[in-house]
Amino acid sequence: MKKLFSGLCGLLLCQTATAAQPDTGALFEHQLPRLHSSETVDMRQFAGQPLLVVNTASFCGFTGQFEGLEALHQRYKDQGLRVVGFPSNDFRQEAKDEAETAKVCFINFGVSFDMVAPIKVRGDDAHPIFREIARQSGKAPRWNFYKYVIDREGRVTAVFSSRTKPEDEKLKTAIEAVL
Repeated sequence: MKKLFSGLCGLLLCQTATAAQPDTGALFEHQLPRLHSSETVDMRQFAGQPLLVVNTASFCGFTGQFEGLEALHQRYKDQGLRVVGFPSNDFRQEAKDEAETAKVCFINFGVSFDMVAPIKVRGDDAHPIFREIARQSGKAPRWNFYKYVIDREGRVTAVFSSRTKPEDEKLKTAIEAVL
């Protein structure tokens, strides 16, 4: 069952999740291509660590949030937080070319956290990671830059909509609760 935070946070679709037991295999038993690279991101490396998972897009009104996400990454990485970005064209705002996506992330915004190659994040074709996140939280991304806080046990503990900026105190509080 979910309960909404009161006040403004509720209006911005910020919520805590009291999900069923996590299917850690669905979250962590994947190797995904790293964005515009021959390397892979082995999700098993994140098992047992708190995560901030974000579905992203290069040409969205919220793309500027990369800057704030990078700041969160820098602020909390030494405490164990891992930020992982999942580009997706589910909302038709991702570059057609993976090199262009990489340029937006790495050059335009200086992203140093893990970014994977574009995947599906909604519907029947959603990657198993996002199917599990939606199962636990009851919230598949409704737009780009949905933010999911995941604890060390692989449970989604909070969901924040695109409108919630990375600098938002409620997001920081949710992250600090899983550190």
